[in-house]
Amino acid sequence: MESALFYIFAALTLASGLMVIANPFTRNPVTSAMFLVATIGSLAGLFVMLHAFFLAAVQVLVYAGAVMVLFLFVIMLLDLRVEERRKFNKFGIGAGVIGIASLGYVFMSTIWSTHHGERLHPTLEGATVPLGQTLFTNYLLPFEIVSVLLLVAMVGVILLSKRELK
Repeated sequence: MESALFYIFAALTLASGLMVIANPFTRNPVTSAMFLVATIGSLAGLFVMLHAFFLAAVQVLVYAGAVMVLFLFVIMLLDLRVEERRKFNKFGIGAGVIGIASLGYVFMSTIWSTHHGERLHPTLEGATVPLGQTLFTNYLLPFEIVSVLLLVAMVGVILLSKRELK
């Protein structure tokens, strides 16, 4: 039963994550934001299966609650229309590809330089004290990178949807 639930939550996470980016139903950004809520919810289900109940609760309360409300406010206040969207910028596309390639290189080199979890023994069985100690000692840099990525995502949504002045 546990492995079946894992595959269900993993499939839901991947499918809704794909729908955030490539939504075939509509070009409305609110629909993509709702698929992101589904992705966050299924990730919370995976955390529950790992007996990390605090992480699951934080995932739902902070990300599905507060951050998604902020994203929806930004999307709705900007009032995006399909016909008013800007054309593709060659420099922006090139810079994005270079940025993604460099992040991929850093990610892959980090994975290959570590010894695939030989020294890591996480003890996150739902307790908050070991989680806090592990998060702010061993995983401080990834924690800060995720916070910067959320900030960049919010600024990116604002910049990409900003109307051109005529």
